[in-house]
Amino acid sequence: IISNMPKAGKKPRSAGAVETKAKAPKKSAADPSKKRKKPNTSSYSSYIYKVLKQVHPDTGISKKAMVVMDSFVHDIFERLATEAGRLARYNGKHTITSREIQTSVRLILPGELAKHAVSEGTKAVTKYNSAGEE
Repeated sequence: IISNMPKAGKKPRSAGAVETKAKAPKKSAADPSKKRKKPNTSSYSSYIYKVLKQVHPDTGISKKAMVVMDSFVHDIFERLATEAGRLARYNGKHTITSREIQTSVRLILPGELAKHAVSEGTKAVTKYNSAGEE
């Protein structure tokens, strides 16, 4: 039996073995009105990786695990921001300050985790303020 299919790893013969369809002309990349805009996706993966290396320098993370961690951080951020906004509105203010963030952390995160988060947040704000004064 003779087959018209090419052998694995070889190109088909040009004697009509495989027909090719005519391709539409490509749009010019030089035309700025036709440029495709990048999707606006934010990710915490680089920051998660940096923190992982600070805590466990010899440990890596898989892509799936990074997606899970990124989703987790997005979720916690969303919860905290929503609660902080709600607190600001209750108090008749238009600005979310570190005080609203701290209160929302205490309300949303459980027990010991909230205490550690508040102390780390306070430390970060103090460091930021002292760096601005210099």
